[in-house]
Amino acid sequence: MKVIEGIYLLLGSNLGDRSHNLCLAREHIEQQAGGIVRHSSIYETEAWGVLDQPLFYNQVLQIETQLGHEALLNTLLFIEKKIGKIKVGKWRERLIDIDLLYYGNRIVRTFTLTLPHPEIQNRRFTLAPLVELTPNELHPVLHQSHRKLLEITPDKLEVWVAENRKPETGDRN
Repeated sequence: MKVIEGIYLLLGSNLGDRSHNLCLAREHIEQQAGGIVRHSSIYETEAWGVLDQPLFYNQVLQIETQLGHEALLNTLLFIEKKIGKIKVGKWRERLIDIDLLYYGNRIVRTFTLTLPHPEIQNRRFTLAPLVELTPNELHPVLHQSHRKLLEITPDKLEVWVAENRKPETGDRN
């Protein structure tokens, strides 16, 4: 197994036309941040953190860019704002959310950015699409594959491929 390669983003939306919001995000990313190399299926997921809100659509993208990690983060924040993201509280509903998960195997700890994203291993809605794209690549800090992280995550919320509308994971107990 090899350590994660490539730059990975997580898109999320649970307000309005969720599919359209993800499409807009992909278009803006290609225009302003870099090319999309590949993408996961769109997953429908229960809300994490605050449960009393609409279901999310989530998707992982692998991109290539000439931007450094801080410039990429700033570009992603600009894209969120342009699409109409308004922060209503931690873990609350949102029109669009774009998280920078990995910038190759770089480990970054700054005031504005932590890479890899510090919650990857705790979120089934992030791990399921990562497993679709990179099941055997290793998290550069935890040194475990995405497949293994999905097996052992404490998150038991339902996650399923949106077009299937059928849960892929077990119950919440």
